[in-house]
Amino acid sequence: MSGTAPRFTVLLPTHNRADVLGLAIASVLAQSEPDFELLVVADGCTDATRDVVAAFPDPRLRLFDLPKAPHFGYASRNVALRQARGRLIAFAPHDDLLLPDHLALMGDLVERSGAAWAYSRPLWVSLEGLIVPVCTDLAIPDDLRMFMEVGNTIPAACVVHTRAALERAGFWPENVPSGGDWVLWRQMIRDSGGNIAHTRQPTSLHFVADWRRTRVNEIGALRVLTDLAAQSPWWPDVLRHPPAGEPEQAAVWRAMRAGGLPWVRQLRAAIDTVVDRIAWMTVCGLWSSVEAALAAQARAEADAARCRVNWRHCASPSRTRHHADHAALHHLRLIARALYAAPCCAFCSAGRCSPCWSA
Repeated sequence: MSGTAPRFTVLLPTHNRADVLGLAIASVLAQSEPDFELLVVADGCTDATRDVVAAFPDPRLRLFDLPKAPHFGYASRNVALRQARGRLIAFAPHDDLLLPDHLALMGDLVERSGAAWAYSRPLWVSLEGLIVPVCTDLAIPDDLRMFMEVGNTIPAACVVHTRAALERAGFWPENVPSGGDWVLWRQMIRDSGGNIAHTRQPTSLHFVADWRRTRVNEIGALRVLTDLAAQSPWWPDVLRHPPAGEPEQAAVWRAMRAGGLPWVRQLRAAIDTVVDRIAWMTVCGLWSSVEAALAAQARAEADAARCRVNWRHCASPSRTRHHADHAALHHLRLIARALYAAPCCAFCSAGRCSPCWSA
C-alpha cells in the first residue's frame, strides 16, 4: 500500500449479492481516474462474495470481511470508512454501476466548486432494463425542501463528498433501520450551509435493490416514466437493455463494455433528448387545459357583460356584479389548476403535493 493518500476512497458495501458484485467492482476498476482505493465491505456475507472479490487481484482493492451488523450494516461501513485514506469519498453499491468517468467528473466538480457534497443526475434502471432519468435539482428551493423534508431521490452512487464532511456529520448513522444515506446526506447539507454542487450529466446507473423487486421502487413519478418508456416507440434504444435470463446489471454492463466512452456519450445525449421531449409533451398537455379554462372564462365574462347591459332585467345590479366577480375568480382558479395539473415533483403523481399545491 502506498504511503501517499489517494484522491478517492470508493466504498462498496455488500451483503449476499455475489451474482452482481463482480460487475460493480469491475465498473470501479474501469474508472478513467486511477487514483483511488476501493474498500469492499462484506456485511455478514454467507454466499460466494469472498471468491468474487478474490478474482480481482488489484492492489487498490481491500476487503473488510465483517460479521453482520444490525439493519443495513451501517456500522460495518463505518469500520471501513474510519480507515479510509482518500480526500474524497465515493460510493459503489453492490448492485449499481459507475460510468467510466464518474470519479473524474465528480472529483473535478467538487474541487472546482469547493463544495463539501455533490451529486450527478440519477439514472434509474427498471427490472425490464429501461433507463429513466430523475431531474432532482437541489438548487431549486422547492426541490431542496422536498428532499430535506419528504424523501430521497438521489442514490448513493451519484454522490461524492469530502472526508471532512463525513467527519463533521459523524459518519453513517448506526441507530436507524433504513434510509441511512438520506439521514447522512441531509446532515452534510446542513453542516455545509448548502455548499453543494450538481451536474446534470449522469455518471452512474442505479438498479432496483434485490430486496425491493417491485416496479422501480415506490416513487410514483418513476413508475410513470418506466410506463412511458415501455410504451413509447421514440424512447432511445441506448436506454433499453432487456435482460435475457440474467440480472439487469449484466445486460447494461455488456453494452457499456462493448461501447466504451462513445456509448456513454450516446447515453447522455439520449437522456437530454428524453428530458426535452417529456418537457415539451407536458407543455402541450398543459396548454390544452389552459385554452379550455380561458375559453370558459371568456364565456363567463361575456355573460356578465350582457347582464350589465341589461341590468334592469336582472334581480339587482349588486347581485350581478357579485356573480360576475365570482365567475371571474372561479375561472382564474381553473387556469391555475390547469397549470398545476401535471405532476409537480418526484413525489407527486396527482399534482396535489405540498408545498406545490397548498396555495
